[in-house]
Amino acid sequence: MTTKEKGPVQLAIESKLIEALNPSTLEALNESHLHAHHAAMKGNTNKETHFRVTVVSEEFSGKSMMQRHRMVYKILGDELQQGLHALSLKTKTQAELEKSS
Repeated sequence: MTTKEKGPVQLAIESKLIEALNPSTLEALNESHLHAHHAAMKGNTNKETHFRVTVVSEEFSGKSMMQRHRMVYKILGDELQQGLHALSLKTKTQAELEKSS
């Protein structure tokens, strides 16, 4: 799979986060190839197990990082139950993004 091709898990991640959080920025990068050699992944044929996700949404306003991550985990609950192994999350509001730039 090339980096330009999106698999069903990546498409589901993007679709569900867009629907639930109406983000101004969303980036979901499949980093599964970086973890294929890990013991837990031995024999696993799933090519969509590890993602780095950046979400900028006003839905995160007033929430702690833990609350934001829990929101994302809840939204992606089905994917996590069906083989999505790990998420690396950056969750910000637009103001936080602008402040960090």
